[in-house]
Amino acid sequence: THLFYREKLFFTPGDTGFQVFSAKGNILIGIMICFDWQFPESARTLALKGAQIICHPSNLVLPWCQQAMKTRSLENRVFSITSNRVGIEYNNGETMEFTGNSQILGTKGEVLLQLDEKNEGIGTIIIDPKLALDKSVNPLNDVFKDRRREMYEL
Repeated sequence: THLFYREKLFFTPGDTGFQVFSAKGNILIGIMICFDWQFPESARTLALKGAQIICHPSNLVLPWCQQAMKTRSLENRVFSITSNRVGIEYNNGETMEFTGNSQILGTKGEVLLQLDEKNEGIGTIIIDPKLALDKSVNPLNDVFKDRRREMYEL
């Protein structure tokens, strides 16, 4: 949906919105692509649509996404999986170094698995997607029920 840097010269932004798909076992999976992480509304929209897991394929060159995704997982109480590229690409005199550090985060923003920043790798873990159905912070607070949408209007 959100184009990064020179992508704006070659591509048209997506216009289908943020989609959630049902996977085996009625697990709801949302998709964000690359630069969508920069916009908190991306993850919030997916979470409000019921996503339990946000899958985030990426070619990241900026160093902030992996930290920001901890917040996206925490504030929406969802799992997130960022699959990121590693290595260096040279193109038309420009060098792009990808940040690696693919990761799987839990519903409280905790790092469940993180791969290397320089080397390709594969990692797997077992999660319980049902944990993402619980949006409570404590017995009296819920990240969705406590939203004050009237306060967010422009």
